[in-house]
Amino acid sequence: MLLGLLVLVIVFVVAVLIGSSGLGWQRVLAEIVAQLTGGTSPLSERDAAIIWELRVPRIVLAGLVGAALASAGACYQGVFRNPLADPYLLGAAAGAGMAATIVLVVLPGMRSWPFDPLPIAAFVGSLGGVVLTWLLGRSAGGNGRSSTATLLLAGVAVASFLTAVQTFVQQLNVDTVKDVYVWMLGGFNLADWADVLLALPYIALAAVVLTLCGRLLDVLALGDAEAASLGLRPGRIRFLVLTAASLATAAAVSVSGLIAFVGIVVPHIVRLLAGASYRVIVPLSLIGGAVFLIVADQLASTVRYPAELPIGVITAFTGAPFFALILRSTKARA
Repeated sequence: MLLGLLVLVIVFVVAVLIGSSGLGWQRVLAEIVAQLTGGTSPLSERDAAIIWELRVPRIVLAGLVGAALASAGACYQGVFRNPLADPYLLGAAAGAGMAATIVLVVLPGMRSWPFDPLPIAAFVGSLGGVVLTWLLGRSAGGNGRSSTATLLLAGVAVASFLTAVQTFVQQLNVDTVKDVYVWMLGGFNLADWADVLLALPYIALAAVVLTLCGRLLDVLALGDAEAASLGLRPGRIRFLVLTAASLATAAAVSVSGLIAFVGIVVPHIVRLLAGASYRVIVPLSLIGGAVFLIVADQLASTVRYPAELPIGVITAFTGAPFFALILRSTKARA
C-alpha cells in the first residue's frame, strides 16, 4: 500500500513537471518549491496559471477518474464473481452517458445553476444500466445465474441499446451535438478546478464505501450460503456495492466522458501482484487506477503534441489486448 502511494506521488510530480506547454521542468520544480515554502515565484503570472489552473487540475481529475473506474471495476467483479465485469462492459458507462446526454440536451444552461444535476442523472443511468445487464444475464443464463459469456453478451446488448438511445437524442437536437460529442470522446483537456470539485465528493464517498466493503466481498466470494451462515445478507451487500460502484462510475463519466478498459485492466494487474483478497484489491485499485489514467493522459497529450489524442485511444491500445488475454484465460479455466 505504501509503495503504491509512493508510486502515485512520483507519477503525479513527474506529470506536473513535464507537461506539454514548453515550460522547463527545472522552472516548474522551482515554482512548486516556492509555493510550498512561501518563497517568490520564478514564473510569470501567465506561466504560473498554466501550472496551477490548467496542468494540476487536469492531473488531479485524471487521478480521480482513474481511481473511480478501477475501484468500481474491481467491485463489479467481486459482486458478479466474474473477471470480465467492468463499468464499460456492464452498461454502467453507457447508462451514465445516455442520462448525461439527455440532461445536456434538455438543460443546456445547467452549468450556471448552483446545483449541477449532471452527476445525479449519470448515477441513475449508470445504476439502471448495470441492473438491466444483470437481469438480462440472469434470465439468459438459466437457473437464475449468469455465466461469464451471458453476462458479457447482456452487457454488450444493454450498452448498444443505451448508446443507440443516446445517439437518437443527439440527432433530434443537432444544435447541441458538438458539445455532446466533445464530451463523449473522453479526456481532460478542458479540465479545471470546477470539474474536480464537482466529482470529488461523489468519488470520495464511493471510494470509502467500496473500501469498507472489501471484507464483505471476500465473504461473498465464498458463496451466498456461507455469507448467510455468518449473519450477512448477500442481497443487501450487493445492492450497497452496486450503488457505490455506480456512483463512482457516474461521477467519472460526468466529468470525463466515456473511457474504456480502466476498470478491467487495473484490478487484474492488482490481483496478479497482491493476491485475491478484496480488502487489498479495492484500495490498491484506487491507487493503481489513478496512476494508470494519469500516465495515459500524459501520453494522450504529448504523443502528437501540439495535437492531442482522445484518452480512450490510449486506454484501448492497452486494454483491448489485455481483455483478450483475460477472455482467453477464462475460457481455458472453464
